[in-house]
Amino acid sequence: MEIVLNMLAEATTTELSKAHQPEGFSENQKIARRGGSYAGQVRQDIEKDTGRPVITSQNATQLNTVVVDMIENVAETQNPDNNENKS
Repeated sequence: MEIVLNMLAEATTTELSKAHQPEGFSENQKIARRGGSYAGQVRQDIEKDTGRPVITSQNATQLNTVVVDMIENVAETQNPDNNENKS
């Protein structure tokens, strides 16, 4: 379930980026947080309906890594010139 929610957050963030065309890391970060927020709301709704947590303490660290990677990937996608300078 966590993977599906992560995919939802990433796909939502991608669509928000296409629609709003943020510039710079700060704007991209805001868009990524909005995408994650939508997925977070879905997670809360599922947990409320099932009475069980979707995310457990065992995989919370892994989820955090995925979210951070997602934010960084969105920023890199919006600024491809910066990737060439990192090599």
